[in-house]
Amino acid sequence: MARPLIGRTLRRLRQEQSLTQQALAGRLGISASYLNLIEHDQRAVTASLLIKLGQTLQVDLDCLSGSQERQLESGLREVLADPILGLEELPDGEIRTLAAGAPQAARAMLALYRALRVAREDSSGLALPSGRRIVLPTEETRDFFHQQANHFPALEQVAETIGEELGAAPAELNHAVAERLRRVHGVRVRVGPLEGSLRRYDPATRLLELSEFQPRESRGFQMAFQLMLLEARDAVEAILAPAAPTTTEAAALFRIGLLNYAAAALLMPYGAFLAAARTLRHDLDLLAARFGVSFEQAAHRLATMQRSGQRGVPFFFLRVDPAGNVDKRFSAAGFPFARFGGSCPRWVVHTAFATPGSMRVQVAELPDGATFLCFARTLTGPTQRWGEPPPMHVVAMGCDIGRAAEVVYADGIAPAEAKIGIGLSCRLCDRAECRSRAFPPLEHRLTLDPNEESTTPWRFER
Repeated sequence: MARPLIGRTLRRLRQEQSLTQQALAGRLGISASYLNLIEHDQRAVTASLLIKLGQTLQVDLDCLSGSQERQLESGLREVLADPILGLEELPDGEIRTLAAGAPQAARAMLALYRALRVAREDSSGLALPSGRRIVLPTEETRDFFHQQANHFPALEQVAETIGEELGAAPAELNHAVAERLRRVHGVRVRVGPLEGSLRRYDPATRLLELSEFQPRESRGFQMAFQLMLLEARDAVEAILAPAAPTTTEAAALFRIGLLNYAAAALLMPYGAFLAAARTLRHDLDLLAARFGVSFEQAAHRLATMQRSGQRGVPFFFLRVDPAGNVDKRFSAAGFPFARFGGSCPRWVVHTAFATPGSMRVQVAELPDGATFLCFARTLTGPTQRWGEPPPMHVVAMGCDIGRAAEVVYADGIAPAEAKIGIGLSCRLCDRAECRSRAFPPLEHRLTLDPNEESTTPWRFER
C-alpha cells in the first residue's frame, strides 16, 4: 500500500498557525531539514510522529488527510482544462504546487472562473426578459458549508440545550417539540390541506400550518425547523455575520441551511446519533427508524459528524435528480466532485436510478488511485394529484475505502476485485477503455480512422 503523503497539508497547517519550519521542528523534536523533507513528501511519517503532529498543531489526525488540498487541486484541474482559456496541458506537479503554495490565490481563481461561467451563460441567453441577470447563489452557499466542514458547534450547543430541556425519547420528540412551541411561544400547530406549501407560519396569529401531504417524519422536521427559527436565531446570525454573503439571496440560503442544520441536530443529537451510527455500522434504514427521521435526514446528518475530538467516519453526501442536476452536495471524505459539469455515468450515483428503492453499492476508483466505498438509493416523493410525475432523487454517500470496514454496506465485498474505474467527468477523464464516455477528454487529441470503428465511443492519443 502506498504511504500517505501529508506534506502539502502539513505545510498549510503550519503556515495557518504562523509557524516557521524551525519553530515547528523544535516543538516536534526533529531537525528543520527533516521537516522540510516531510513537507516535500520525500520522507515518510511514523505513527508516533503523526500523533505528535496532531497534538502540536491541535488538530485531529483526520485533518492531516489532505482532503482540502485534493479538492482544491481537482477544482483547478477542471478549470484549467477549459478550452476557452487556451492553455496547454499543465503538469499535475504545477497544479499541486499552486494549490499548496498559494491556496488563497487558487480559491480566487475558482471564484473568478465561476463568475466567468455566469457571465458566459448570461450572454448565451440566460437573462430574464426584463434584462435582469440570473445570478444563482447556490455555489456560494455550498462553498460556505464546505469551508465549515458542514459542522457548526454553536448550533449543536443550542440544539443540545433544548433537547435536554425537552427530555423526550425519539419516539416522543415530535410531540415534545409541538408542546414547546405551544407553551413557550404560543404557537399552535395544525395539519391539513395546504395548497402550494409544506409549512406556513403566520407570526400575527402564531399559527403553524403543516401540509397533510407530508409523512410524519417530515412534519416533525418542519416543527423542529420552526422551533429553531424562534430559538436559534441569535446563534444563526452570529455565524452568518462574519460569512458576509454577497447577495440577499445567498444570505437567505445560508440562513435556511443553518436552521435546517439546527433542526437536524435537535432531532438527532450529536453524541447519541454518533454512538448509534457506530453500533449499527452506519445502516441508514436502522438509524432513520431509531431516531424517527427519514432516510435522507439520517444520511445528511451522518455527513455532519465532524466535531473536534469526536469525529465520525468522514462521508460525502449528495442528492441528484434523473437529469443529473445536483441540488445538495458536501464532501467530508475528500471526494473531488466535478463543480462545473456533469459527472461520470459509470458512478453508482447514476446507475442507482435503474433499480428504484434498492441500495446500490460500488467501490469507485478515481484516475489518481483514490478509492471510495459509495452507496446510493433512489427516493421517490408522493404526488399531489393524479397524473403528476413523482419527484425522484438519488441520495448517495461514500467514504474512503480505508474506512469501509466500519460501514455495513461493505460486507461481502472484496475491494480489490470489485473496483470500478470512474472519472470526475468525461471532459477530464483519460480512461481510454471507457465505453460509457459521452465526450472526448479535453487534454488529448482525437485519433479518427474511417477504416475502423472502436468498441469505445472515442479514440484519442495518450
